[in-house]
Amino acid sequence: MSLQCGIIGIANTGKTTIFNCMSNVKAETSNFAFTSNKSNIGVIHVPDQRLYELEKLVPTQRVVHATVEIVDIPGLTKGANQGEGVGNKFLADIRNTDALIHVLRCFDDDNLPHIDGSVDPVRDIENIDFELQVKDLESVEKKMQRFEKMARVGDKDAKHGMEVLGKVKSHLESLGNVRDLKLEPLERKYIDDLFLLTIKPVMFVCNVDDAAAVKGNAYVERVKEHLKDRHVEILTVAARLEAEIADFDNDEDKALFLADAGLEEPGVNRMVRSAYGMLNLLSFFTVGADEIRAWTIHKGMTAPQAAGAIHSDLERGFIRAEVIKYADFIALGSEHACKEKGKLMVEGKNYVVCDGDILHIRFNV
Repeated sequence: MSLQCGIIGIANTGKTTIFNCMSNVKAETSNFAFTSNKSNIGVIHVPDQRLYELEKLVPTQRVVHATVEIVDIPGLTKGANQGEGVGNKFLADIRNTDALIHVLRCFDDDNLPHIDGSVDPVRDIENIDFELQVKDLESVEKKMQRFEKMARVGDKDAKHGMEVLGKVKSHLESLGNVRDLKLEPLERKYIDDLFLLTIKPVMFVCNVDDAAAVKGNAYVERVKEHLKDRHVEILTVAARLEAEIADFDNDEDKALFLADAGLEEPGVNRMVRSAYGMLNLLSFFTVGADEIRAWTIHKGMTAPQAAGAIHSDLERGFIRAEVIKYADFIALGSEHACKEKGKLMVEGKNYVVCDGDILHIRFNV
């Protein structure tokens, strides 16, 4: 399942430093704005301690985490919608993503100039929102022009589409993001093909200095106040500190460093899990001596669809799924014990897979 999460923000926010901590690709960082003319793409492993708890009970040759693609999109600026700083290309890269991580500069550093002259994360949110809103408005207006011609010849669906698009247009003109506009499922079909930038789910990451890694700072509080009515997730991360943590190969040394910094785990781990949830994904597990693996599916998928995530043959020839809940497996210690206690369930084609389910697929092709 190929899904992308894009990292966006203005230049010099620490986006690429955070990207490097999360992904299997190391991109070049710089103190100068607009030094990159392309987006960086990497793969992130979704941290899941449950896999290692399962390994304690079922020794295995390897543990495989779920993964998500992440795209580090170079910094945007005012006028990006008109091509400033090759902004149109970067906006196109954003259109191809499924969710957004908006990194905000919440630290002072005289050696890293802010492109607008001063640190103000709320202003930066408004600037980025405006650029995306303008681009969305262009897309909506173009489709309205097509629908207007169709409506003139009596196309009733086009007339209804014009009403929906008009509602979206008015919302964007009022500097609103489409994700915050209440639309019925039947209304959304008129904008689904536009892949609007402001309809994508978003989380905000406040990049702070080391001293504010645990409790944040005044900049973070301003962001929280500004976003209090948007129902979005706001995380605080110290990118430079995270870069130091990522350099540790030894888990014990990493744990000591985290404890010294007052952290229980790297902040990027929280980011990755939040991004995974924001994409409306969950993990189910397969457990065996060869491999313990987390598989990625959308929430609400059925057992045959989950089987298809493993291999198309399993979905095509699906017979049934043998399901054990993670908590039951950990509590009882083995598949045999779960069978003995009646905790192994046999489910058919309509079973909706839950996060943490341990599945064994029976199939025939």
